Amino acid sequence: MEQEALYRLSRSLQKWILEAAAYTRTQIKQPLTVSTKSGPNDLVTNVDCANQAFLAEKIKTAYPNAQLVGEEGAGEVPDDWQQGLTFFIDPIDGTMNFVKQRANFAIMIGVYEDGQPLFGIIYDVMADQLFWGGPQLGIFENEAALKNAVDEPLQEGLICVNTRMVVTNEAHLQEVLYQCSGVRIYGSAGITFAHLLKGQVQAYISKLAPWDIAAGRVLAETLGFQVLQFDGQSISMMRKEGMIIAPKQAIQEIVTIMNGSND
Repeated sequence: MEQEALYRLSRSLQKWILEAAAYTRTQIKQPLTVSTKSGPNDLVTNVDCANQAFLAEKIKTAYPNAQLVGEEGAGEVPDDWQQGLTFFIDPIDGTMNFVKQRANFAIMIGVYEDGQPLFGIIYDVMADQLFWGGPQLGIFENEAALKNAVDEPLQEGLICVNTRMVVTNEAHLQEVLYQCSGVRIYGSAGITFAHLLKGQVQAYISKLAPWDIAAGRVLAETLGFQVLQFDGQSISMMRKEGMIIAPKQAIQEIVTIMNGSND
């Protein structure tokens, strides 16, 4: 995408996300309609659905030929998503936090052109922190440019993880945690990415759907993080899968431990 067109896309997405967030804040103290999806801890509210409908309408009006992948709805990535522009929408990331805490949730959009990361935006709604940018623009928190990731050994950093994976010790995750400085759990991919991008944590290990990772991947990779499956292979962006987000040294150590090769 040409630079001026990318600037227009950036300005539009920032405007639309802030509008969706403003609506979300008006609903924060109102009774919510809450339903479950895959299980009792997988929630969706009327606000999730309203935000997705609003953002999808704005995007399709401005980019009628683009493909949309949203969490609410079919939730499937088309086989030809790597052709042209594709927008991945997560209308409220951290819906459990939204319902139970009324905080620690985000709105996220990731944009890919011909399968390549183009632009990502994550908005921490209640903290009023907007993370945005991409390879051609740089990465920003509100209007402040963010620094590249610090490439340090695993023992020097904090790790964010998936709770269920820790409890079950899936893929030797407990052994990974013994090697790091400490563990943090935020209950939202978007909020976790905010801490990663600001350099407050070193790595993130979880199972993420395409709309969970799309925006954060663009932002993180631009700052020097790697995004890999547990076995060290590239992620597919087609399904929910286990993945690691970390700088080079730490991710190499994590992959080794998770694959039982550290003895």
